[in-house]
Amino acid sequence: MSTITQDSPAAQDDHHDDHHGAPKGIMRWILTTNHKDIGTLYLWFSFIMFLTGGAMAMVIRAELFQPGLQLVEPNFFNQMTTVHGLVMVFGAVMPAFTGLANWLIPMMIGAPDMALPRMNNWSFWILPFAFAILLSSLFMEGGGPNFGWTFYAPLSTTYSPDSTALFVFSVHIMGMSSIMGAINVVVTIVNMRAPGMTWMKLPLFVWTWLITAFLLIAVMPVLAGTVTMVLTDKYFATSFFDAAGGGDPVMFQHIFWFFGHPEVYIMILPSFGIISAIVPAFSRKPLFGYASMVYATASIAVLSFLVWAHHMFTTGMPVFAELFFMYCTMLIAVPTGVKVFNWVATMWRGSISFETPMLFAVAFIILFTIGGFSGLMLAITPADFQYHDTYFVVAHFHYVLVTGAIFSIMAAAYYWLPKWTGNMYSESLGRWHFWCSVISVNVLFFPMHFLGLAGMPRRIPDYAIQFADVNQIVSIGGFAFGLSQLIFLAVVIKCIRGGEKAPAKPWDGAEGLEWTIPSPAPYHSFTTPPEVK
Repeated sequence: MSTITQDSPAAQDDHHDDHHGAPKGIMRWILTTNHKDIGTLYLWFSFIMFLTGGAMAMVIRAELFQPGLQLVEPNFFNQMTTVHGLVMVFGAVMPAFTGLANWLIPMMIGAPDMALPRMNNWSFWILPFAFAILLSSLFMEGGGPNFGWTFYAPLSTTYSPDSTALFVFSVHIMGMSSIMGAINVVVTIVNMRAPGMTWMKLPLFVWTWLITAFLLIAVMPVLAGTVTMVLTDKYFATSFFDAAGGGDPVMFQHIFWFFGHPEVYIMILPSFGIISAIVPAFSRKPLFGYASMVYATASIAVLSFLVWAHHMFTTGMPVFAELFFMYCTMLIAVPTGVKVFNWVATMWRGSISFETPMLFAVAFIILFTIGGFSGLMLAITPADFQYHDTYFVVAHFHYVLVTGAIFSIMAAAYYWLPKWTGNMYSESLGRWHFWCSVISVNVLFFPMHFLGLAGMPRRIPDYAIQFADVNQIVSIGGFAFGLSQLIFLAVVIKCIRGGEKAPAKPWDGAEGLEWTIPSPAPYHSFTTPPEVK
């Protein structure tokens, strides 16, 4: 990709006297404007939210272990499905990618820090309050949000609990955090690249994040508008989504999914950047088709605005609209296929080794592709009438978001942990984590395809007896997958506390500016910009 001249200060050990080092104590974390500290805060926060959302998933799977109502009331079951979705999307996946962006983008482009460090601090610290507000609603009279993470009207306007206002407020704060983070990423990448780092020399992770940031800036205000209309419909007697007052509940779906579909790509595009860094490193050859990867990412982002109504084939759209959204959705498979082809072509005849990051990357490519294929099935309008709102959809988007987004985040954690901590992680524990995760995740989500094809609807606390056996298998897979993540926690803590010292470049094939600075990365890296040849 790019090389660094040997005489540049980055190639030697960075000079960092003690007075430039990290401050000590709790105030360091509260007041920090250092991109590495803020990245660390985001990553730990997202992991805590991942475990929180996972605990809610365990409640869901325990209830569905056998037919009949076992453990929780249907209303509480609905609260769990709703808050599980919100916590995983806005609390686990998005902050994890933002944490990776904070840690890596300045190091990858040779910048000393993010462009707007104080705003960076603020964009993180409002998140814990947003989730405290959301989760506190579960303990209020009437309970928390119980209308699904997509909060369709009239479920969220007419039939929702009193605590809906807290849900709206927390979503506003999450959106503010995302927009601030996205603006920071754009300004940093546009203005702070090292001399010689032209656009087509940017690492793909930086490219994917730049495009993701524009998506965030475009769609987060749409979400803010949607939740504000929900708020006024519920508490101020407006009728945006109330047919009795001249509104339209289907309009809610149009506005929500105009945000919601680009949001799905916000949660997967940075994954493509991560995999595009890891696969070449462990194949020990350059990425195949760099330019086509950049254009494919941009075209996915543009097309993501043209497919929102494929979530709405059953609402009675005109046939012309159904055809338009069907073909646009299928079109997105083309740039996605280009990416998968390029990753496989990168591995082709490479000198591959399978350390833990590469294992997760290969699993990502295979399992994310399965999620893509089921997405194509859902894109076919007449078939979607059968799949819509069944467990087939649940299987599809969990293949995209768990074996897609979350596996890539884990791959990134293993790949860059030596750079972050200065220690090598335990390879044997990492492999245990990988194999436990990859086996259990397929036991968890693959049978859901068959539940859906057999007609089991999603978001129900009870089901007919013929689905009992498969649901038991799914629940066992779910508990196994949840427990496997404790191995991951053990790997990370063990690595932070010590281990074999990591060299500046622990992976033979790794390319990029971040591998030219010592491990662990000094508190201030690139005080003098490196020169990219």
